[in-house]
Amino acid sequence: MSRKPFVAGNWKMHNTLADARALMKDIRGQYDPESGVDVAVCTPFTLLYPMGRELDGMTIMLGAQNVHFESKGAFTGEISPEMLVHAGCKYVIIGHSERRHVFGETDELIAKKVIAAQKVGLSVIFCVGETLDERESGRTDEIVTGQIGRAIIADLDASLLTIAYEPVWAIGTGKTASPEIAQEVHAVIRRKIGEIFDPAVAGAMRIQYGGSVKPGNAADLMACEDVDGALIGGACLAARDFVSIISAVAGSCA
Repeated sequence: MSRKPFVAGNWKMHNTLADARALMKDIRGQYDPESGVDVAVCTPFTLLYPMGRELDGMTIMLGAQNVHFESKGAFTGEISPEMLVHAGCKYVIIGHSERRHVFGETDELIAKKVIAAQKVGLSVIFCVGETLDERESGRTDEIVTGQIGRAIIADLDASLLTIAYEPVWAIGTGKTASPEIAQEVHAVIRRKIGEIFDPAVAGAMRIQYGGSVKPGNAADLMACEDVDGALIGGACLAARDFVSIISAVAGSCA
């Protein structure tokens, strides 16, 4: 089944407004809107509205890196799904390994966020992945399918869901899963999605790879049957690298 590839850049905690505008100017000058790839940039909360204005008229979509599960209330420092929509977001990343392992987010909390985001029409990039210890102990499939099973339910709108496989041991480390490893885990993920929904839904759902994706390795990763794009960290902070990865993804699907 043909799936349109999807590349999202996760800026994490980077870029002032001036930095962000300069980066978007560079991306605009190099990006091919006819690449055949869906593209999003997920910025810090402070940059969502101004970057939404920068993206006006472009085919690149806006996303956030996190969200709270309540629509309003006494939750100092949090941002609601409705706030993201009104800031111009189409996407939100939920369950990123840094939220799980640095900030202690549980599967229960993450599941609430997924439901809340979809209620207002946000498309969710749902992240899963194992640590190095979990991989070396042979628990990758257990960890990844468990993270999916505890947060993704059949009542969700599958059309508003992208899965991102991000092995924790490859995020920001310079280590990248081999194409063989990536394909193996992506196939496991697709089977699990088929169990939750049905095989047709699983066949249509996009599964991104994330973890030290660079222009030099993107094409090999994207050539895998079940890899439908990339969730990019550090490489998305340089326009040339980001656009080169988009081009590599487009080329692998041509």
